Amino acid sequence: MALTFAALVGQAAHAAPGPALTTLLTKELGDLPGKELLAITVEYPPGGADPVHRHDAHVFVYVLEGAVVMGLKGGKEVTLTGGQTFYEGPGDVHTVSRNASSTMPAKFLVVFVKNKGPEAVLPAR
Repeated sequence: MALTFAALVGQAAHAAPGPALTTLLTKELGDLPGKELLAITVEYPPGGADPVHRHDAHVFVYVLEGAVVMGLKGGKEVTLTGGQTFYEGPGDVHTVSRNASSTMPAKFLVVFVKNKGPEAVLPAR
């Protein structure tokens, strides 16, 4: 996942600084054949952001620190602060994902329920 994400971030090199990702857990879901759970933390530096991407997964976001702006194709942008959540479905395109602050870092937990094997972060199509 980190390599694919790094490639996506590289495509947006002229944009904001990218995040630091830490894998917390990967677990095959035995009662859901072919599915796995992936839990990561994402840390945005001040002004940090991600390029447009998708996941082909159920994605649950929980903001731990700071504030982040999230948005999906066809939806409105929302600003989330500590303790707030966000959901993305398998068909969603994540058009906005960035730190709301240019001076403070932001950190959030992301839990994916995804197909086993493919990367969690994919280019938008």
